[in-house]
Amino acid sequence: MYALSPTMLPDPDLRPELYDDTPSKRAMAWVVDVVITSAATLIVIPFTAFTGLFFLPLLYAVVGFCYRWATLARGSATWGMRLMSIEIRRADGEHLDAGTAWLHTAGYALSWIAAPVQIVSAAMMCGTPRRQGLTDLVLGTAAVNRTG
Repeated sequence: MYALSPTMLPDPDLRPELYDDTPSKRAMAWVVDVVITSAATLIVIPFTAFTGLFFLPLLYAVVGFCYRWATLARGSATWGMRLMSIEIRRADGEHLDAGTAWLHTAGYALSWIAAPVQIVSAAMMCGTPRRQGLTDLVLGTAAVNRTG
């Protein structure tokens, strides 16, 4: 196995294996996370006395935000990302802390509010050297193949 530098994200020219296939893995992880978020939302609905059905998109967004933030803060990856063997790392090469996980999740949520922003972000994941989306580029984070 190989280790990430504790001081910065690896150079994609020197360590391309850390970034190989991360855009497609992120897409597959996203599908898994949508299924998990949908199931969690369905579980929550009865606890709202079924009034959650009247504001289902908002409920789904809140459940999704909480799921994504909690999983990124606890392990630098959502369950879908873990299944695909990728994780998000900060600019210093470390795992996400709760604050950075919140900012990453907020950036992700904001990008879904305006579809063109999400399209640009997805294109950036395919075209930047570290395979960074818009939120990653702003925060200095990157998805890398899990190292251990």
